Amino acid sequence: MEEAAKTELKRIACKIRMGVIEGTYHAKSGHPGGSLSIADDLAYLYWREMKVDPKNPDDPARDRLVLSKGHTAPALYAALAERGYFSAEELKNLRHIGSMLQGHPDMKCTPGVDMSTGSLGQGVSAACGMALAGKIDGADYRVYTILGDGEIQEGQVWEAAMFAAHYKLDNLCAIVDNNGLQIDGAVGEVLSPYPIGEKFTAFGWHTIEVDGHDFDALERAFAEARGTKGRPTVFIQSSVKGKGVSFMENAVSWHGKGPNTEEYGQAMAELQAALQAL
Repeated sequence: MEEAAKTELKRIACKIRMGVIEGTYHAKSGHPGGSLSIADDLAYLYWREMKVDPKNPDDPARDRLVLSKGHTAPALYAALAERGYFSAEELKNLRHIGSMLQGHPDMKCTPGVDMSTGSLGQGVSAACGMALAGKIDGADYRVYTILGDGEIQEGQVWEAAMFAAHYKLDNLCAIVDNNGLQIDGAVGEVLSPYPIGEKFTAFGWHTIEVDGHDFDALERAFAEARGTKGRPTVFIQSSVKGKGVSFMENAVSWHGKGPNTEEYGQAMAELQAALQAL
């Protein structure tokens, strides 16, 4: 990837991270850790990979994204705002009564949200249904879904994995955000899903190991996914929970709480400095 394009993606990802902090600060709640770890994915998806039009969010020909780990909605909202689906000022209303930005994505209220999610394990099943519908209709859109590594402890994920392979859903690409932490602690200690890649391979998926914070690696992985025929693709993505904010990185305590005023100031200062350094 050209350096200019990479720098622009880094800038966008940084803005998404700032949106996460903005939203969770004003909500006094939310899930910043796992939101920050997928900011680079969302930057790449919405600016390089997916066919979308913010002016026509319900376009039947659009590519779809299902945020299966729906609690990381602050990142999705920040990406949608930055992409132009709605004003970034809306991020300050996260989780407020009557706001269109609730704690989990709601496709009936928020422009650009393709599926309501929140109950872990169910989003990937919905993505499978969308992908199969595309196959039946002869449509050429692609479906993407992002799962948490803790989420794949849910049995429904593996039912969906079996379904996707059986129906040869090569228009489906899943990303397992393996940041290693869930609400109760280290994923490997709570209920180990490892080896994740070997499990998906055994279920009939094309499996790619990728660094979720490396745009060159993401570019190669998405190109490989598009070129894979006859089976779905999954990225087993190594990432850092809380990426971009020093005191949130690799800290399980930031799975589900909003920053206070002092923490907000520090986080925004760090991200602003990173943005200016680009």
